[in-house]
Amino acid sequence: MTSKMRIHVKDVMKTDFGTIDGKATIMDALIEMKRLQTAVLVVNKKNAHDEYGLILVSDIARLVLARDKAPSRMNIYEIMTKPAVCVDPDMDIRYCSRLMSSLNLTRVLVVKDNELLGTVSPRALVLEGLAAIEVDH
Repeated sequence: MTSKMRIHVKDVMKTDFGTIDGKATIMDALIEMKRLQTAVLVVNKKNAHDEYGLILVSDIARLVLARDKAPSRMNIYEIMTKPAVCVDPDMDIRYCSRLMSSLNLTRVLVVKDNELLGTVSPRALVLEGLAAIEVDH
């Protein structure tokens, strides 16, 4: 019986991510997403006892564009996902993938000791993680 190579979330997470305040407008988020060339922004905590949120391009498409709402008149807090699901950087990518699949998530945050370290997508889990496991065999 062979043991499988263990790859952790910290090995595949994206550490360059954008953040935004929940009081900012959707238009502000669009400008920042375009500037950073990303489809997701982390919504900052209001205080130490708060939780992180997420705003995705798909949220904006579904809740702003499809409903013909004005992005300059809507705030991020109106459509963001909060609390965002967070995982430990030492979690095995297989468990992270199962969690994301069971909750139908496209992003989770990587947090350790209340510090935001990065984000993880199914793309990273598969292309960075699974590919590395198979190469090792």
